[in-house]
Amino acid sequence: MFRVNGVDIAARVQGSGPPLLLLHGHPQTHVIWHRVWPALTRRHTCVAADLRGYGDSGKPPASADHSAHSKREMARDMAELMTALGFDTFDVLAHDRGARVAHRLALDHARRVARLMLLDIAPTLDMYEGTTRAFAQAYYHWFWLTQPAPLPETMIGRDPAFYARSVMGGRPGGLALFAPRALAEYERCAGLPGWATGICEDYRASATIDLEHDRAGRLAGERLRQPLRVFWGERGAVGRNFDVLGLWRAVADDVSGRALPGAHYLAEEVPEQVLEEAAALFH
Repeated sequence: MFRVNGVDIAARVQGSGPPLLLLHGHPQTHVIWHRVWPALTRRHTCVAADLRGYGDSGKPPASADHSAHSKREMARDMAELMTALGFDTFDVLAHDRGARVAHRLALDHARRVARLMLLDIAPTLDMYEGTTRAFAQAYYHWFWLTQPAPLPETMIGRDPAFYARSVMGGRPGGLALFAPRALAEYERCAGLPGWATGICEDYRASATIDLEHDRAGRLAGERLRQPLRVFWGERGAVGRNFDVLGLWRAVADDVSGRALPGAHYLAEEVPEQVLEEAAALFH
């Protein structure tokens, strides 16, 4: 556990070589990397962190403007974590919510992030502004979790493990994709005090203050300058509903990527392909 930016951040650190920060998505933890971890740690010093509000990391109370769970604050957590570990510059491999944090991290701390590999997201602002009925039905939780407290928190709190299973199991492949020990860990963390507030505030921030930061940044000419590789699931909702490469090329200078033969949880569904692409980028 590391105390950074006023919050406790749980992180697993292992391996040797250039530093690689790994960030997970919703409703999971750093455990998502378990199928790629052995290979990655042979080539890198890997730092797999739980985002604030998730896993065993600290769960700050909600703030009126949701700034305590903004991607800017989450990115600052990770920048300070890497500083505490003695890494000035580093690469980032991130999925889902963690990839949104990584996007902001690479903008706000551009000198420190060398290269980025993002899994199954398009830029948050474009996804909200381009929402269709099909996307809203596939990603209903984007809109339900943003409802005013305590509605979603109360409903999730009645059976948080059921909520976590329903989100993960509702995608192509179902719960059979997940290793039993990993699934048990996601369920354990879903039951921790403050988890429901943390995940709701994460999404409320993305629908409010994060969009303000993104719009202001674009008006100021903010762009990703680092090499960026993006991948999405060929059976997932992101690729079906958005021009992933086109949207990233509008906000970044050096972008490439493609669909992988999975849906959403790519590091657990198609770990061999994720490792192959990571080796090509983080050489």
